[in-house]
Amino acid sequence: MALRASLAEALGAVAGVFRVPNLRRLELAYALSLVGLWAYSVPMVVYAYEQGGPALVGATGLVRLLPALVVAPFAAVLADRHSRRLVLVCTDFTRAVLAGLIALAVALDLGVVVVLGLGGLLAMVSTAFEPAKNAILPSLVEQPDQLTAANVTTSSFESSGIFVGPALGGLLLAVGSLELAFAATGVLLACSALLLTRIEEQPADMEEQREKSPEGFLGEALAGIRAVAADSRLRLVVGLFCAQVIVAGAVTVFVVVIALELLGLGQGAVGLFNSAAGLGGLFGSLLALVIAGRRGLGTLFGLGILAWGVPLALIPLVPEPAFVLLMFAVIGVANTVTDSAGLTLIQRATSDEVRGRVFGAFEALVMGSLGFGTIATAGLVELLGIDVALVVMGTLLPALVLLCAPSLRRLDAEQGPPELALLRGVPMFAPLAPASLELLSSELKRMRVAQGEEVIRQGDHGNRFYLIESGEVDVFEDGILARREGPGDFFGEIALIRDVPRTATVRAVTDLDLMTLEREPFIAAVTGHAPSAEAADAVIGRRLGSVRAGAGSV
Repeated sequence: MALRASLAEALGAVAGVFRVPNLRRLELAYALSLVGLWAYSVPMVVYAYEQGGPALVGATGLVRLLPALVVAPFAAVLADRHSRRLVLVCTDFTRAVLAGLIALAVALDLGVVVVLGLGGLLAMVSTAFEPAKNAILPSLVEQPDQLTAANVTTSSFESSGIFVGPALGGLLLAVGSLELAFAATGVLLACSALLLTRIEEQPADMEEQREKSPEGFLGEALAGIRAVAADSRLRLVVGLFCAQVIVAGAVTVFVVVIALELLGLGQGAVGLFNSAAGLGGLFGSLLALVIAGRRGLGTLFGLGILAWGVPLALIPLVPEPAFVLLMFAVIGVANTVTDSAGLTLIQRATSDEVRGRVFGAFEALVMGSLGFGTIATAGLVELLGIDVALVVMGTLLPALVLLCAPSLRRLDAEQGPPELALLRGVPMFAPLAPASLELLSSELKRMRVAQGEEVIRQGDHGNRFYLIESGEVDVFEDGILARREGPGDFFGEIALIRDVPRTATVRAVTDLDLMTLEREPFIAAVTGHAPSAEAADAVIGRRLGSVRAGAGSV
């Protein structure tokens, strides 16, 4: 019964994602683009092989990987400078046009240089998509638990795309031609772009963001790397992610060597093992949601990393096709669990202002790690043999997880953006669940106030709640100094909860760094949770009591 309830809860979480129009559009658009790009990989490899054999196939991979590796951090700046919805739409439309041009170049026999050049451009343009998608996702959720569920859904689509896309590409080649397969990718990407145009995004003041960034474009591009380097949580998650991707690169080599050399099977076994990983990923989607509801995301992420390595180390012990198939299915499960938990951790640990660039840095590191894993494993197999290479790569991730276990457990206790500590210190927010606090923290905006300026004025209409990050304020009621407040204190709640004019004037004693929360998310958080509403009433009661005693409130 408990398992049935857990599965029902997990399925309900995914269904909840698709009940939110903006999330539904993003997820379906992502699915279309994934299938299109995986379908595109088949005719591209076939074309390269026909034109230049295995050597050109390898060169095609480098042409697609290396330019994208360099461009990723710079392309991600777009996700923080401009509307993320617009970045997604433009990326997909541009990729659709490039896929159409590749089809035309093949049809007109314009040559390998033109086709591979267009393929390289498509890969570079694609680097803007993932950072923008991962950055916009937290702003589209309507409930705290939907962020993890949305990431699980995208990971399950990635697993599905592994076998649906190539199957579609192969079918189009079988019934049509290379040109048809490339053109179909363009159509799918265009359909994805049309879905993305229907996402309703909260407008951001991008001009203001540009004015506040004196370091220039290069400095902005490197801001994501600086943010990762400065935050121990991001260093941990991104570092383990890179280790996992190194092993993922190794798997692209291992799957061929295992099928052809270790087991002596035909080329069809390569596709079969990849399909097992894809199907395992779908099962991993449900497992991730079930575990996430009972354990922290740090623990879930660690389990996923662990399960990526152990199957590889076990394969030499039981070199039988059925067992190897099962191990690749386990790797597929681990992939979905790792991606969904890890991406959510990164999203929650970064502020909205730099989130796109953090994911741009992440994309560059991931692509570099993937290439390193592929090259290093090929040499490792040649040097040590397949059995030893599997054990070496398979034990790498479990060893790292054991070393990082204390830090992963701390993630469960501390996960969330840095502003979370300020919210926890507010009595009316303290009763909220961690996921609710994390979602609320994503609504916070920073505000600077110079010494001597008024933050709010008695009698004015109230539309924001204020938290003092640094600095001090004086609170005046009817012109009389009531109290002085400093870091960790808050004001502005009475006008919002009671829907009355401001009851006091607040003036900056020093330069101030404030965090502000707009009326709607504040009211939803406080009035939608009974313990929070009771705490708010108690705070207001104390402050209004102080007013009657001669002190002020706001």
